[in-house]
Parts: sequence; C-alpha cells; structure tokens
Amino acid sequence: MAYRESNGRLNRAWLKVVAWRETHIKEKSFLVILALVVGIICGLAALLLKWFIHVISHALTANVITDTANWSYLVFPVIGIVIVTIYVSYVVRDNISHGVTRVLFAISQRKSRLKRHNMYTSLLASSVTIGFGGSVGAEGPIVCTGAAIGSNIGQAFRLSPRVLMLLVGCGAAAGIAGIFRAPIAGMLFTLEVLMIDLTGTTVMPLLIASISGATVAYVAEGYTAEFFFTQSEDWLVSRIPWTILLGVFCGFVSLYFTRVMFFMERFFGRIKRKSLKLVTGGAILAVLIFLFPPLYGEGYSSINQLLDGDVSSIVAGTFFYVDRDSGLFLTIYIALIVLMKVFATSSTNGAGGVGGTFAPSLYVGAMAGFLFAFALNHFELAGTVSSKNFALLGMAGVMSGVMHAPLMAIFLTAEMTGGYDLFLPLLIVSAISYGTIHIFEPYSIYTMRLAKRGELLTHQKDKAVLTLLKLDNVIEHDFKAVHPEMNLKEMVDTIAASNRNLFPVTDAEGYLKGVVLLDDIRNIMFRPDLYKKMHVQKFMSMPPEKIDINESMDSVMKKFDNTNAWNLPVVDRGKYIGFVSKSKIFNSYRRVLKHYVDD
Repeated sequence: MAYRESNGRLNRAWLKVVAWRETHIKEKSFLVILALVVGIICGLAALLLKWFIHVISHALTANVITDTANWSYLVFPVIGIVIVTIYVSYVVRDNISHGVTRVLFAISQRKSRLKRHNMYTSLLASSVTIGFGGSVGAEGPIVCTGAAIGSNIGQAFRLSPRVLMLLVGCGAAAGIAGIFRAPIAGMLFTLEVLMIDLTGTTVMPLLIASISGATVAYVAEGYTAEFFFTQSEDWLVSRIPWTILLGVFCGFVSLYFTRVMFFMERFFGRIKRKSLKLVTGGAILAVLIFLFPPLYGEGYSSINQLLDGDVSSIVAGTFFYVDRDSGLFLTIYIALIVLMKVFATSSTNGAGGVGGTFAPSLYVGAMAGFLFAFALNHFELAGTVSSKNFALLGMAGVMSGVMHAPLMAIFLTAEMTGGYDLFLPLLIVSAISYGTIHIFEPYSIYTMRLAKRGELLTHQKDKAVLTLLKLDNVIEHDFKAVHPEMNLKEMVDTIAASNRNLFPVTDAEGYLKGVVLLDDIRNIMFRPDLYKKMHVQKFMSMPPEKIDINESMDSVMKKFDNTNAWNLPVVDRGKYIGFVSKSKIFNSYRRVLKHYVDD
C-alpha cells in the first residue's frame, strides 16, 4: 500500500514536470536538449557494451595457446549461446533478435515505441554472445539499445510518434557513433538504413546525438581510429578500372552474404524446438570456429592484421598450423573464411545468440578485398597493387551492398581507419557494389523481412503513408448482409432498412458468397409478382476482388487501381468482415500525410 502511494506521488510529480516543459520550453528547443542527453547516454552504453565484451573475451582467451589448434574453441561459443538462451527464455521472455529490423518495425508499425527492457537486454545478451566467441557484431544490439533509450525518454515526456521517430533515430545514430567513433556514419545510418528523412527539423538533433555519442567514446578511449591503418602505397588513377571491378566483385559477395543469411534463417525457422536449434547451430558454429579460428568473435583482430599487411598471422592457432605460409594456401584459406563467415554468423543467431551483421560484413569485405588484390598480383594483371588498400576498400564495398547504404559505408570505413586519402576509390567501390546488388536484391538485409510483409517505412511519401495506414481503421461494418436463399421481398425490405446501395451475400457460417448492387436489381425491385419467385442467389454477383484482412495497404490500393472499384469486401479466411471504400482510404491518407510531413 505504501509502495502504491509512493509510486502515485512520483507519477503526479512527473506529470507536473511534463506539464511545465510543455508550457515553458518549445518542442524544437526541447528536441535539441533531448538529443544531447540521448547521445551521451547512448555513447556510455556503447562503451559499456565494448567493455563487457572485452572483459569476457579476455577472461576466456588470455591463456589460450595460439600456435596450434585449440580445442577450447569448440566449447566457448556454445556455452555463451546456452547462457544467452536461458537469459532470453527465462528472464527477458521476449524476442530480442534482429535488433535493427526490430527498430524498423517499431518505426513503421508501433509508432516508434520500443519496450523498456530493450534499453539493456540486447546489450547484455550480445556481450555474452560475442565475448564467448559468437561470430556476430555488437553494432545491431547497440542500435536497438540506443533506439530504445531514445524512444523511452520521448515516451516519458509524452511526445508524439513523429518526435519519437526522430529520438529513435538519435539513439541509433549515437550508438553507431559511439561504438565505431564515427559521428558522420552514425547520422548517415539513420538516413539510409532507418530511412528517417533529413529535414530542417531532423538535421540538428541527429547531428548533436551523433557528435555527443562519438565524443563520449573519444574522451574515454582517446582520439584514435577503430582500426590501425597506414597507407604505405599511393592509390594511382590507373587503378580506376580495377577499383570498378572490385566494386562489382563486392556486390556479388554482398549478394552471396545476403542470400545465404536468409537461407540459414529459413533453415533455423523450420526448427521449432529451441533445444534442437541450440544443438544444430552450436555444432555448426563450433566446427567452423575450430577449423577457422579467425571466425571467433567479431574478428576485428583479423581485420587489423590485413590492414597492417600481416596476413600470415591469420592462420595462427588453426588446425592447419602456422608453418604453412605459402601465398596460395593463405589465399585458399581466406577464400574459405569469406564463404564460411556468413554460416558462422547465421548459426550464432539461429542457435539463440544475439548479435548483428555490421561486423561480419566489414570482416567479409576486408577478406574479399585482400583476395581480389592477391588475384591481381598473382596473375600480374595490374602490376603490383596494395592488398592493404584493397582490403580497406572491400570493407566499404561489402557493407554498402549488404546494408544498401553506400554513403554510410564510405564514411564509416574512412572514420574507422583514418583512410581519407582513399576517399575517391571508396566512393567508386561503394557505389558500384550497391548498384550491383540492387539489380538482384532491391532491399537490404534489414528491410527485406518487413518489405515482404508490406510493413516497411521508406523515404517515398506515398509508400510511407500507406505503410502507416492500418486496414482495420478503414474497414466499414455498417453493411447489411443478405443470404442466397432470401427472396426478392426480403431483399427489398433489407434495402428499405439500409442507407447503403451495396449488400454482402453470406451463408449461415458467415462466408462471403457474393454481393448485390442496388443498380443491378433496380428494374425488378418494384415488381411484386417476382417477390416470391426471385431469390438472391439468382441476381447476386461476385466482387471484382476480395481483400484479405492481413493484406498491406499498398496491396489494397493496387487492387483498387486494377479493378476501378470504389468498394471492395474484406474477408478473413473467406469469412466476411466488412467493406473498404476508396474514399475512406483517401480521407485517412490525407490525414496521415499531413501529420507525417508536418515539421
């Protein structure tokens, strides 16, 4: 009782604070303040996530022997996934996988509202997953964490869904900026991946959140790049043709990465028992990491080795031992790593781990860039090219293709490595890679799931507004149903009691059998001699289309366009629900559009 009274007093006090804010601080000014607060908190969350991963990983691998194959790699990742599975199943009791996709879903379908537990559950679960060797990245979880922080702070101040969407973007941008120390990339992530529009209202909060998140990281870790890279060889203009080919190559590698990721996702989706998922995914991951130790964890150490030119160290601690340092063997080994990384990542998540695809795409990109450079050098096609430079360019190329975010990939790679001298080739590779994969896959690895369900919010205003519209809100239920066995007299009586000129025909179980249009029976409805002779089943007709209750509004509008109808019936597994009118959709569309574009 005392707790309830205390909680009630706190709620009343907080409501007074909210009311005072609404009276004394304008929304635009308050947004700037909140963006700064969200940026700082998310920057601290990114530091905490990296610290947790480092502590767990160091504790497990500090005494691991790396000059021969180590059997501990078979055990650590599986233990981590078991811990996370127990934590998610019995503590969180909610699905926290696919962090970025979950944020996109919240923006498009849940009015940018994320649950409170998302502010910390993904952070803790991904720390254990990656720390124990799960082959995933920490960036997806920090995006979910940052977005949840922004969303819940906005909800506390009772802000509108439009403002909540911006705060979700601020949190995601600050999380990326903090974990990569890349403020420009953090902001571009919200524009290209989360697809939040850049307007006069959004630009300042996003900038402030990204800069403050990165500043927190710089203060704590020093003003250094995430990866150590020094450009020892100049990039020459004569390399442009090979840079273009690298972009095409990275596009196809991105396509492979995306297709295999969704193939494995469907594979694990068909396994219903969590224990069987854990055993299957854990076994695949353990074997892959044992054979290819560079797949252990995020793989940032391997990226640093490639960017530093120390390629032979990649086979350290492998089943193949380090004395095999021939160029051909290393190349085959790295090619296998490129092919197997996506299986390791998808198996980690499929088994129950929590992690993202940022780091895996960077990892695969670095390896793919090195392979491309080795092939050019081995066959003496372009003189001698720098494998270090091409590894860096490959990072941007594969990330651009996988994320469908070329600008973010360019600036993220440059900010993480300090490789601004390679800005022109970064532009070329990222653009060509994105163009290549876009021919085969119009959506990114994050948006594909939502796009297939018609739940994706995009930069296109028409599609965005249709996504925000809900079919349930435009269904009209005041149509009087008639039955096939009813005679014309009963039909006329129903017409007299209705103000509609359209009548659904249903059977005893409620299944839609057809419709009756008033215009179709106007010539017989005033003939009493036919009242007992004519029945509904004789003059009813089939509607030009039916709308399923689960269809997207985009699909609904296509049916209206194809049929030129003004009213179409809505059914749920064949049972009549109501009608949707084009005019009702247009009215709702105008209302949502005005709210959506109101800055």
